[in-house]
Amino acid sequence: MHPSSDFDKIRERMVRHQIEARGVSDPRVLAAMLEIPRHLFVGKAQQDRAYDDCPLPIGFGQTISQPYMVAVMTQLLRLTGTEKVLELGTGSGYQAAILARLARWVYTVERIPELAEIARENAAACGIENVFFIVADGTRGWPEQEPYDAIMVTAGAPDVPDPLFEQLAEGGRLVIPVGDRFSQTLQVVQKSRGSIKTRSCVDCRFVDLIGEYGWPDT
Repeated sequence: MHPSSDFDKIRERMVRHQIEARGVSDPRVLAAMLEIPRHLFVGKAQQDRAYDDCPLPIGFGQTISQPYMVAVMTQLLRLTGTEKVLELGTGSGYQAAILARLARWVYTVERIPELAEIARENAAACGIENVFFIVADGTRGWPEQEPYDAIMVTAGAPDVPDPLFEQLAEGGRLVIPVGDRFSQTLQVVQKSRGSIKTRSCVDCRFVDLIGEYGWPDT
């Protein structure tokens, strides 16, 4: 186990070499990635690898995303601090913790109850109080709390789930990996004057988005 000061140095190296050097430039995103202790969002057996340039297993067939991908997706939302954000796929809570430093409120949906509880505990350990958790089918969104200024999907989908279009506020942005079950392309969807504009960004690979408007649970 590293002392916390070592983790601080390793985390700074991660941000400078894996994230900033590869084009992520939003100072608020970089500050959040520097602040949140990623090693607290993985199991003890994975802590020595917490700042590696790769996704890591967190149990239940799920992963914590590569740090660079977390930063890229977060930057694409262009958060200013006033937004209400929906995240689908809580996992261990790391992405929600980053969003919590950049938005006013974060609502996050996880389909696996055990992971949702782990994420709650991790958020509490970091003193995060502006994230709300629910166990549900994330492909349906969280309609009781709509509309959302920004929506992030941290699992690969065959297409953009229809409920997410409906729950996205006017002018809002949605970031989602879309493709088959082996590879996806990160898409940014914006709702503007009732129309939808979509642009494709980087290629990526995520775990499956399981649910009514995603992939079947096979």
